[in-house]
Amino acid sequence: MSAVLLVWAVLLHLGIDQSLARRGKSWEHCTDLRPLDILAEVVPVNGVKNGIRMIQIHGARGFQFSAMRPRFLSFPASRIFIYCDLFPEEFSIVFTLRAFHMQSKRNEYIFTILEENSDTLLLGLRYSRNKLHFLFWSRELSNGWQTQVTFRDVFLADNQWHTLVLAVSRNSFSLTVDCSIPTDVIVDAPFPTSLTVTGSRFYVGSRRRRKGFFTGLLRQLVLLPGSDATSRMCTGMNFNLAVLSIPQILQDLPVKPVGNELLKYPYEADMKVTLGFSPRCTKSESGQFWFNAAQKGLYICNGKEWVSLIEIKERLDYLEEYQTFATNSETMGIAVFIIPKVGLFAATANRYTPPGSAIYKWTDEKFVAYQNLPTYQAQSWKFFTVGKKIFLAVANSEQNDRGQELSVIYKWNYRKEKFVTYQRISTYGARDWEAFVIDGEAFLVVANHRRGVNHNIDSVIYRWNSRTGLFETNQTIPTSGAYDWEFFTIGPYSFLVVANTFNGSSTIIYSHIYIWFSGAFQLFQSILTFGAADWEVFRIQDRVFLAVANSHSYNSGTVALNDYAINSSIYELNVTAQMFVKFQDILTYSALDWEFFSVGEDYFLVVANSYDGTTFSVNSIVYRWQGYEGFVAVHRLPTFGCRDWEAFNTTAGSYLMYSSAKEPLSRVLKLKTL
Repeated sequence: MSAVLLVWAVLLHLGIDQSLARRGKSWEHCTDLRPLDILAEVVPVNGVKNGIRMIQIHGARGFQFSAMRPRFLSFPASRIFIYCDLFPEEFSIVFTLRAFHMQSKRNEYIFTILEENSDTLLLGLRYSRNKLHFLFWSRELSNGWQTQVTFRDVFLADNQWHTLVLAVSRNSFSLTVDCSIPTDVIVDAPFPTSLTVTGSRFYVGSRRRRKGFFTGLLRQLVLLPGSDATSRMCTGMNFNLAVLSIPQILQDLPVKPVGNELLKYPYEADMKVTLGFSPRCTKSESGQFWFNAAQKGLYICNGKEWVSLIEIKERLDYLEEYQTFATNSETMGIAVFIIPKVGLFAATANRYTPPGSAIYKWTDEKFVAYQNLPTYQAQSWKFFTVGKKIFLAVANSEQNDRGQELSVIYKWNYRKEKFVTYQRISTYGARDWEAFVIDGEAFLVVANHRRGVNHNIDSVIYRWNSRTGLFETNQTIPTSGAYDWEFFTIGPYSFLVVANTFNGSSTIIYSHIYIWFSGAFQLFQSILTFGAADWEVFRIQDRVFLAVANSHSYNSGTVALNDYAINSSIYELNVTAQMFVKFQDILTYSALDWEFFSVGEDYFLVVANSYDGTTFSVNSIVYRWQGYEGFVAVHRLPTFGCRDWEAFNTTAGSYLMYSSAKEPLSRVLKLKTL
């Protein structure tokens, strides 16, 4: 409660100014910290009302309203302002919505408060494609005046769930989107201290007319008097669906019907039934259901992919060798990817220059050679897209025939159905590329391993320039023998973690996690690693993990009996401490890669063990998640100089593919399930 409100409460308690009391109650009743659920006021308990549909997308439900009945989605302000006619001076408005793509000049209202007998807008919220506007009427100014507070670069119309908290205190307005860093706006005209709502009505999703009607999904709309709700909202991990108060019907699961009864809650969805290949899932099919009769599974389209709702859960039984195929030379890394309407591919990063590296296409349930590309000691491939453009970047670690050390970005040519050279970038012993998107902008980061004998050099982040159609240098980050980059997000925050391998004298060095802040990556946390070769980010329910593959414990001037048999570690995000803490150590043998995958409801990690100090014939291990026990070894897979693992799925089943850095062979294993 603000100091002003506290003074008024004391005065009323002492009976100094009884004229402000109403119905025998005091001002304090109007500034109680109880959340006022505006959305629940227009939605019946059972959710059944003309002009309202309940839709579930991405596991969350929201209401869609009909523009034909804007007046039906209203109620008198006196229903929630029982003891006072004045709107609170300090308050928060909390709302969760899913706004669909809209034209640049269109505005839609989330809610308004209008005078009953006129079109005067006392207070309201509306948004456009990249702005949010808060409107209020100030009678304290001469003849009254409508003030508009605008928050820019707020991108809500992206067909994703977002939770926003607007906190108001006099002339200070603060907006928090998905529990990210708040945006503060200070205006000259403060929020009025005596905004009366006598004889007014709340309108949800409109301004009492069809123009500007809200077309998205609304899940939460709450007024919290006298408090900034942010601290009460941002306590979990699912920031874009943070809850202060939502109607009960949006929380409950449908009740199973008895006999021939209908579902108690109104759902509207199209159903597709197939026996094999999944139907198309695009924005136009969003919200539709698909029943796979062959696998007895029920799925919903989220606009990009089919998400399982009900299915018979598989369990991993064992792995069998499915395909062994010769590669151009030893393979340092593999990338498996899908080109829409073309097929599934695998690219191998091969050691020797002639004949370069190869791309294979999944044909008749096997990988078949498809295209050769010239590479120079290729270390890895990265597949990514920018808009409708499809790219494949190779990390070359040695000079070409002209003495230039260049890594290459290839672009998919739809007419030729081949990858063609698009852009060459100067790199230094490049080991890895990582592609990612932040705020709609595309980035690439390269892991520069060494320049000559110097391992302490900069790795570079490149930003896509849409005008030139090229990647341009955006930021440099000092690294030590960088081997791998991994990008991940947690709520609204974006992170990059680098695997530093060698600083010129030791492999026992820190690898670093960076966080995106104010338009650049800044150091977030440092973790001691031992010749780190790979990071793997994965999630199990609401928990976030980082696994590092430690390859070698070496320090000049010391002697170790076996510096390849060392622990690789799994770290878990501790939300309270705001850092990753060690969760589990696993003994590995010069580990070079981790790969996370799932089968049914089970989660797995497979490690690429490459060398035990005497031989490259070392078992790589599959570990299964067992909750409190962590990851437990369940399968031992004979491998030779294993360098990389990739998991992929087809309509025929699930597979693991591994590459060897010591023989020109790669193998595909099929997961056999119960």
